[in-house]
Amino acid sequence: MKNSKSLLRKSHFLGTKIRNLRKRNNLTMEDLSTRCIRVNPEYAPSVSYLSMIERGKRTPGIEMLEVIAEVFQKDLDWFLDGEDAGEDLTPEKGSRGGISGMALEPGFLFSNDILQIAIPEMLSQTGTSGKQFAQLLIRAHQEHHQNHFPELERAAEEVGQKRMPLGVDELLAITKQLGLKISWFDEAPKELLDELGVLSKNVATSFFTPPNTLHLNSLLKAFPTRLKYELAVHIGHSVLHNKDGVKSSMTVGGAHDDELSHSTAVQPQDILHAWRDFESSFFAGALLCPKLPFRQLLDRSGYEISSHQQAGVSASVAMRRMTAVSPYTHWHYFDAYTPGKLKAVYRGNGIPLPWGNMRKVEDPCQHWAVFRMFDVDGVASSAQLSLLDVNGAPRIYCCESTKVSDLAGNNHVLCAGIDLNPALLAQGVDADSMAAQLKQLCVGSSGGAKVPKTIQTALTSVANILNINWVARSLQKPAQLICARGNSCPRQPSCYQCNG
Repeated sequence: MKNSKSLLRKSHFLGTKIRNLRKRNNLTMEDLSTRCIRVNPEYAPSVSYLSMIERGKRTPGIEMLEVIAEVFQKDLDWFLDGEDAGEDLTPEKGSRGGISGMALEPGFLFSNDILQIAIPEMLSQTGTSGKQFAQLLIRAHQEHHQNHFPELERAAEEVGQKRMPLGVDELLAITKQLGLKISWFDEAPKELLDELGVLSKNVATSFFTPPNTLHLNSLLKAFPTRLKYELAVHIGHSVLHNKDGVKSSMTVGGAHDDELSHSTAVQPQDILHAWRDFESSFFAGALLCPKLPFRQLLDRSGYEISSHQQAGVSASVAMRRMTAVSPYTHWHYFDAYTPGKLKAVYRGNGIPLPWGNMRKVEDPCQHWAVFRMFDVDGVASSAQLSLLDVNGAPRIYCCESTKVSDLAGNNHVLCAGIDLNPALLAQGVDADSMAAQLKQLCVGSSGGAKVPKTIQTALTSVANILNINWVARSLQKPAQLICARGNSCPRQPSCYQCNG
């Protein structure tokens, strides 16, 4: 065992290494201190002491260093070898998995004037509604900013004062302070036929009428988490948009808003309305799950989906907020109402969407976790390790899926997941080679293969560093090959047979 004199001689490099490790894993000093307390509260460093360690002003004792080493899954000797790890293991900031763009040349063809003429024509010819196009723009904006919107976070924190959980009575008090009047109405769910020819139950849950009346469906009284979300959305609308009446009504069910309106025309206000809907929804999540207390809750629970119960919100709100508050930035989130149909999507890690158009398709990959859960009974949630080709090379993804039922009585599946390649790269692991090896094992085992011990060890270490319990749980089951296009199925034999 190294002694304190050995630590003292290497305190400069030691502080640099700890700082680089912390930043590489996108942790604040408060995050690291909290993680250390979970390992051993007696020897965990405070935030101020960590700051002094990183600046070389203090030298941790062996016991404290062992706690820090446990958090980062490193041997004690790694900290004491006297070499500065520097930046050599830090992944490139711009690496987001599958997100890619195109060069807009010649530039004059992409001027605002030309685009404002060309885009409505393009949408009309492709049958794309203004709302669908707006959702695509908003999703791209989310992905570009990795779902971080500090101004909306601050606005929500000013209103809620970072309280968590917020009760229905507290939210009703906020609506009253904002000058909103509540009016209850009665409406039962109705079965509607969507564009797929699929029947689903849909119901109007709330709407706002100027100058200050908020109409709420009485059904919400029996669903407090949904009631809280709807109140929070309308509070956001009132705070952010000054009660201007633009916020559309809210509905619950399997159909999209544009399906309910039966309109495919491009309206000039569609994009503005969709953006304000997004702002109000993001505000609602930040109000109900303020960043710091919710991040601390997730840290204590190992990012278990069940943590939504302690926060007093639905699983959907909690899983969406994970993607915004986690120190790890490579997340995705899906909400599927039927196999092949995604109602809500976020893909901050650039995961190629299954078919990308957010509509039902003829050949949904049955091995996507978000779709597999439709056929699983008696299981509340399920972790899965997946291999998916991105730009011609496999990447390793992990997700947790859970089946829920909405207020209208429709079953749907929520899925939150991460891209593991950046996390592996941050630990000096050749993630590309590991993904290629695991893919070949899956190909040789009809698409699903047990994860080898060496890969299990590396991924278990990453799971501990990320502090996400379901990453480790996913290793107990075979890894699955999935695809984004039915005609490029990587399995042998293919899941799909050519009809031609």
